[in-house]
Amino acid sequence: MFLDRLNKTNKSLVDLAFSLHQQGAIEPDTYIVDLDSLIENAQKLKKKANEKNIQLYFMLKQLGRNPLIAQTLDELGYAGAVCVDYREATTRGENGVRLGHVGNLVQIPLQSIERILTYRPEIVTVFSQEEAKRIGEVAERLGFVQSIMLKVLDTEDVQYSGQSGGFYVDELEQVEQEIAKTSGVHIAGVCSFPCFLFSDQTNRIETLHNVSTVQKACEYLHSVGYDNLQVNLPSQSCTALVDRVSQLQGTHMEPGHGLTGTTPYHAAGNDMDEKTSYVYVSEISHNLGSNSYCYGGGFYRRGHLHRALVGKREDSAKTCEVNAPTPESIDYYFELSQNATVGDTVLMCFRAQMFVTRSHIAVVRGLSHNAPVIEGVFDSQGRKIR
Repeated sequence: MFLDRLNKTNKSLVDLAFSLHQQGAIEPDTYIVDLDSLIENAQKLKKKANEKNIQLYFMLKQLGRNPLIAQTLDELGYAGAVCVDYREATTRGENGVRLGHVGNLVQIPLQSIERILTYRPEIVTVFSQEEAKRIGEVAERLGFVQSIMLKVLDTEDVQYSGQSGGFYVDELEQVEQEIAKTSGVHIAGVCSFPCFLFSDQTNRIETLHNVSTVQKACEYLHSVGYDNLQVNLPSQSCTALVDRVSQLQGTHMEPGHGLTGTTPYHAAGNDMDEKTSYVYVSEISHNLGSNSYCYGGGFYRRGHLHRALVGKREDSAKTCEVNAPTPESIDYYFELSQNATVGDTVLMCFRAQMFVTRSHIAVVRGLSHNAPVIEGVFDSQGRKIR
């Protein structure tokens, strides 16, 4: 999906990946993240967001909840982490990273509320009055009022399978009245997900009906006295979308793949500011018939994986088609369309979600100065291995 773009925008990362694997510095099934280009991307995005008075929460599940990258973005002045679930929130808190937004996709279970609230997240999204009440009880016991955000939806909105939840906007009046009676919480924002999606047909990031639902909810809340609401419009967050979020009266974005130049909009070949900042590294394990097989572990089924570079160096590598594992299979290996030399390096670049893999993540600093150093190797949940 991103192999051509990686070669175009960050060829030095390709060269480094071949070198590190051939030297034995990294194992197969390792993602290498180029911290220098990620920082450059993050700075460009933040500069444009600042011009429009938009705050940015950084999303790093796709980079294995990596604490080193999170701390770096904290230092750049991002408004904190958006945590896709309660375990990520715990990882962030344990590493001293500011929690910006918790609960946007996965609610905080009862057993985890107190632990996460002690890290003082800026805002917590709730899908139910029961969740608001439980958060309020804990916050009151801890001695503060927790800002909460309402996830809203309408029947025409896009919702992903496995992510359903929130308040129907037509029921918001009754919901607001009940939550207003709850001690320990205060409604401070509205969100939906997703608010934007890339269209192959138009080659544009399209605004979804979800945004109209958020705007409708904001209008009602403003009418009953809520001011300075956070209007969070996530998904596809990148430099190309900042102006539109501003025009739609959004106050917050949540860049994830925008930080690494790996959104679908980037994949479509659009001329963008962001460089591609990671590559997946494997190794040829064996041949069978006319195919070769490399080690797996890092596959994501919505990653749009198509091709790989195979060899010992970029200048002599060959391009192979990749037959990705079928949905009912575990990705022990990737099948390649040609025979290859056992031990050769295999590079792929696709839309990753590293936190759902078995992969290692190697974070490299100094590549932009031709002095790359592996700052750390982590597992897919953000725990440092070495």
